[in-house]
Amino acid sequence: MNLGEDLITLGILLVVAYVLGRAGKLIGLPSIPIYMIVGLLASPNSGWFPLNFHSADIELIAIFGLILLLFSLGLEFDQEAFFGDAGKLLISGGSYVLINMGVGFGFGLMVGWGTREALVIAGMTGTSSSAIITKLLIELRRLANKETPMILGVTVVGDIFIAIYLAIVSVVLSGKTEIWPIVLQLSIAFLFLVVMFSVARWGAKVVSRLMRTKDDELFTILFFGLAVLFAGIGEIIGVTDAIGAFLIGVVLGASTYRGRIERVAVPLRDVFGAFFFLNFGLALNVAEFGSVITIVLLAVAMTFVLSLVSGMLMARLHGMGAREGLNTAAIFVNRGEFTLILATLSVSAGLDQRLQPFAGLYVLTMAILGPLFAANSEKIGAALRRRGNAVPVPRRPVDAMLAEEIALVEAVTADTGATPGPETQRAAERVAARARPGSEPGAQDEPSASDSMLDFVTDRFTSDAGPAEKPPRDSGRGAGTGDYS
Repeated sequence: MNLGEDLITLGILLVVAYVLGRAGKLIGLPSIPIYMIVGLLASPNSGWFPLNFHSADIELIAIFGLILLLFSLGLEFDQEAFFGDAGKLLISGGSYVLINMGVGFGFGLMVGWGTREALVIAGMTGTSSSAIITKLLIELRRLANKETPMILGVTVVGDIFIAIYLAIVSVVLSGKTEIWPIVLQLSIAFLFLVVMFSVARWGAKVVSRLMRTKDDELFTILFFGLAVLFAGIGEIIGVTDAIGAFLIGVVLGASTYRGRIERVAVPLRDVFGAFFFLNFGLALNVAEFGSVITIVLLAVAMTFVLSLVSGMLMARLHGMGAREGLNTAAIFVNRGEFTLILATLSVSAGLDQRLQPFAGLYVLTMAILGPLFAANSEKIGAALRRRGNAVPVPRRPVDAMLAEEIALVEAVTADTGATPGPETQRAAERVAARARPGSEPGAQDEPSASDSMLDFVTDRFTSDAGPAEKPPRDSGRGAGTGDYS
């Protein structure tokens, strides 16, 4: 195949991705499954597309895509959001990670895979897609929602966990069995993490001075070169190229040039990232899906259940209700790029070959169901709320003393021309005080018999003194009813 044929092939694939992407937008699908489907169609394993295009032909471009995906993730790391509420975020984010990762690891063992495979399965099923989460919050216009700061904060905790988790996984997948080499590699990995986070936290001014240049072309070359450089350093010291790119992204994101970098890095990430997902789809074989379809269906069901449980738990820890918990669960249920990164690592480490088709089918399924669930979570919550409100409200117990006083007032103040005495006056005052809306728990907003009696008593006993202002009555429902718009 000559260069012209390669370029034609790539051009056709990207145009097809555009067409399918436009169609996917109509039902709210993110771009990740679209690129994977295009790669799957073009795969030599499927024979569905008239192209003979192999994964190795774009492998280096796909690696650049992986580097920029993790670099952008680090660039968006919000230190102030994390350190400003670190305690609560660590508890809620840690609970989310422990629940999902713990059950995911047990699931990997339950389906009969080894310990290393189970550790990878735990990461695949237990970590959400930061890219899809951010994209959904923007597209669904939920940035102003009550639960959104919590979601973004927990996402930051998840990003930190991903860095630590990948450092551990890289050691486990290295195949080393002697204890001291493992301890040494883990120590180097954690030292690298600590140094880079420390530079991001306290060295932002120095980094900003080093990045200073007015030339946009040289500026782009600089940050892209740093991303590739630190990806290589990460690979050399054993924490993977993805973590190296993520950490330099965190450092540069703490500088004063974060906005300028993002303006250039995001388009590059979108282009190269498309090749990463496309390349993953090219390596998939539809014929292998049958061997993992049962496991994938179980994993999908498990993911939805765990997301609901952890979403409600996080909302409760932050003092929010079921509505916010459901929205949180619908956002965090999405899986994407990190699952595919783990699948790529597992293949290079020689783990069970079923992990790749599992990851592909799992991400395809979750990347379709997840956004659909997120787009309809508020409607689902509103329907559940209406159904809950349809339950008959038990009648309040009758206050015998209040009933007697009302009867006394009615008898004395009937249209007979009688003048009320002191006892009746006192009874009327007690009726007025106790019948006032909000004076008792559970008072209703609609005018009641007590409200009518209040108006009658007030008018009757203030008529001699001239017009008097009636006691105020709430005209609408109180704030905080949680009505869905």
